[in-house]
Amino acid sequence: MGVVIPGLTVVIAWVLAIFGVTSIGEAQGTFAGDAMQWMLFLPGGIMFLVSALMHTVLAKRTAAQIGWTTNGFQYEIGFVSLGLGIAGIVAAASVPAAWWPIAIAQGVFLILCAINHIREMRSSRNFAPGNTLILIYDIGLPVSYLALYLALA
Repeated sequence: MGVVIPGLTVVIAWVLAIFGVTSIGEAQGTFAGDAMQWMLFLPGGIMFLVSALMHTVLAKRTAAQIGWTTNGFQYEIGFVSLGLGIAGIVAAASVPAAWWPIAIAQGVFLILCAINHIREMRSSRNFAPGNTLILIYDIGLPVSYLALYLALA
Protein backbone atom coordinates (compact mmCIF):
# COMPACT_ATOMS: atom_id res chain seq x y z
CA MET A 1 0.00 0.00 0.00
CA GLY A 2 2.85 2.39 0.82
CA VAL A 3 4.06 2.44 -2.77
CA VAL A 4 0.64 3.62 -3.97
CA ILE A 5 0.64 6.72 -1.74
CA PRO A 6 3.00 8.86 -3.88
CA GLY A 7 0.71 8.52 -6.91
CA LEU A 8 -2.32 9.19 -4.74
CA THR A 9 -0.85 12.52 -3.64
CA VAL A 10 -0.96 13.67 -7.27
CA VAL A 11 -4.60 12.59 -7.57
CA ILE A 12 -5.50 14.17 -4.22
CA ALA A 13 -3.85 17.46 -5.23
CA TRP A 14 -5.95 17.51 -8.43
CA VAL A 15 -9.14 16.73 -6.48
CA LEU A 16 -8.46 19.46 -3.92
CA ALA A 17 -7.89 21.96 -6.74
CA ILE A 18 -11.04 20.84 -8.56
CA PHE A 19 -13.08 21.40 -5.41
CA GLY A 20 -11.51 24.82 -4.90
CA VAL A 21 -9.80 24.05 -1.61
CA THR A 22 -7.17 26.70 -0.91
CA SER A 23 -3.58 25.51 -0.56
CA ILE A 24 -0.86 27.32 1.38
CA GLY A 25 0.08 30.78 0.21
CA GLU A 26 -2.12 33.35 -1.39
CA ALA A 27 -5.01 31.97 -3.46
CA GLN A 28 -4.29 32.50 -7.15
CA GLY A 29 -7.87 32.98 -8.28
CA THR A 30 -7.52 30.57 -11.21
CA PHE A 31 -7.93 26.83 -11.28
CA ALA A 32 -4.49 26.31 -12.84
CA GLY A 33 -2.78 28.59 -10.30
CA ASP A 34 -4.47 26.94 -7.34
CA ALA A 35 -3.76 23.48 -8.78
CA MET A 36 -0.09 24.38 -9.19
CA GLN A 37 0.12 25.38 -5.54
CA TRP A 38 -1.40 22.03 -4.57
CA MET A 39 1.04 20.13 -6.83
CA LEU A 40 4.00 21.95 -5.29
CA PHE A 41 2.74 21.54 -1.74
CA LEU A 42 1.43 17.97 -1.59
CA PRO A 43 3.23 15.72 -4.10
CA GLY A 44 6.06 18.22 -4.71
CA GLY A 45 6.59 19.11 -1.07
CA ILE A 46 5.15 16.73 1.50
CA MET A 47 5.72 13.59 -0.60
CA PHE A 48 9.35 14.50 -1.24
CA LEU A 49 9.81 14.96 2.53
CA VAL A 50 8.31 11.50 3.07
CA SER A 51 10.68 10.17 0.41
CA ALA A 52 13.60 11.70 2.33
CA LEU A 53 12.48 9.85 5.44
CA MET A 54 11.95 6.60 3.56
CA HIS A 55 15.37 6.65 1.85
CA THR A 56 17.30 7.52 5.02
CA VAL A 57 15.61 6.46 8.26
CA LEU A 58 13.75 3.53 6.67
CA ALA A 59 16.40 2.80 4.04
CA LYS A 60 16.46 -1.02 4.27
CA ARG A 61 12.69 -1.37 4.11
CA THR A 62 12.43 1.08 1.21
CA ALA A 63 15.21 -0.63 -0.75
CA ALA A 64 13.46 -3.98 -0.31
CA GLN A 65 10.19 -2.53 -1.67
CA ILE A 66 12.04 -1.28 -4.75
CA GLY A 67 13.87 -4.57 -5.21
CA TRP A 68 17.28 -3.10 -4.35
CA THR A 69 19.79 -3.48 -1.56
CA THR A 70 20.57 -0.49 0.65
CA ASN A 71 23.65 1.48 -0.37
CA GLY A 72 25.13 4.94 0.04
CA PHE A 73 23.41 6.26 -3.05
CA GLN A 74 20.04 5.60 -1.49
CA TYR A 75 20.91 8.07 1.26
CA GLU A 76 21.83 10.61 -1.41
CA ILE A 77 18.36 10.16 -2.91
CA GLY A 78 16.99 10.88 0.55
CA PHE A 79 19.09 14.01 0.90
CA VAL A 80 18.08 15.40 -2.50
CA SER A 81 14.45 14.56 -1.70
CA LEU A 82 14.73 16.60 1.48
CA GLY A 83 15.93 19.66 -0.45
CA LEU A 84 13.36 19.24 -3.22
CA GLY A 85 10.57 18.83 -0.67
CA ILE A 86 11.48 21.92 1.32
CA ALA A 87 11.81 23.91 -1.92
CA GLY A 88 8.41 22.64 -3.11
CA ILE A 89 6.66 23.83 0.06
CA VAL A 90 8.42 27.20 -0.01
CA ALA A 91 7.54 27.66 -3.70
CA ALA A 92 3.89 26.71 -3.11
CA ALA A 93 3.62 29.52 -0.56
CA SER A 94 5.46 31.98 -2.79
CA VAL A 95 4.81 33.93 -5.98
CA PRO A 96 4.24 32.17 -9.32
CA ALA A 97 7.72 33.11 -10.57
CA ALA A 98 9.15 30.85 -7.83
CA TRP A 99 7.12 27.84 -8.98
CA TRP A 100 8.86 27.01 -12.21
CA PRO A 101 12.49 26.50 -11.15
CA ILE A 102 11.51 23.89 -8.55
CA ALA A 103 8.90 22.31 -10.82
CA ILE A 104 11.60 21.89 -13.48
CA ALA A 105 14.09 20.44 -10.98
CA GLN A 106 11.54 18.02 -9.53
CA GLY A 107 10.18 17.11 -12.96
CA VAL A 108 13.58 16.32 -14.45
CA PHE A 109 14.54 14.31 -11.37
CA LEU A 110 11.32 12.27 -11.46
CA ILE A 111 11.37 11.61 -15.22
CA LEU A 112 14.94 10.36 -14.93
CA CYS A 113 13.88 8.19 -11.96
CA ALA A 114 11.06 6.79 -14.12
CA ILE A 115 13.52 5.97 -16.90
CA ASN A 116 15.73 4.18 -14.38
CA HIS A 117 12.80 2.18 -12.99
CA ILE A 118 11.75 1.15 -16.51
CA ARG A 119 15.35 0.19 -17.29
CA GLU A 120 15.35 -1.97 -14.14
CA MET A 121 12.17 -3.67 -15.31
CA ARG A 122 13.67 -4.44 -18.71
CA SER A 123 17.21 -5.39 -17.74
CA SER A 124 16.74 -7.02 -14.32
CA ARG A 125 13.09 -8.07 -14.59
CA ASN A 126 12.52 -6.03 -11.42
CA PHE A 127 8.76 -5.82 -11.10
CA ALA A 128 8.71 -5.13 -7.35
CA PRO A 129 5.84 -2.81 -6.40
CA GLY A 130 8.26 -0.06 -5.39
CA ASN A 131 9.86 -0.21 -8.84
CA THR A 132 6.62 -0.27 -10.86
CA LEU A 133 3.80 1.52 -9.01
CA ILE A 134 6.06 4.49 -8.30
CA LEU A 135 5.83 5.30 -12.02
CA ILE A 136 2.40 6.82 -11.38
CA TYR A 137 4.14 9.48 -9.28
CA ASP A 138 7.38 9.68 -11.28
CA ILE A 139 5.45 10.47 -14.47
CA GLY A 140 2.23 11.92 -13.03
CA LEU A 141 3.78 14.88 -11.21
CA PRO A 142 5.97 16.09 -14.12
CA VAL A 143 3.05 15.72 -16.55
CA SER A 144 0.86 17.68 -14.12
CA TYR A 145 3.48 20.43 -13.92
CA LEU A 146 3.71 20.58 -17.71
CA ALA A 147 -0.07 20.72 -18.15
CA LEU A 148 -0.36 23.48 -15.58
CA TYR A 149 2.52 25.42 -17.11
CA LEU A 150 0.75 25.29 -20.50
CA ALA A 151 -2.54 26.33 -18.89
CA LEU A 152 -0.89 29.29 -17.18
CA ALA A 153 1.21 30.41 -20.17
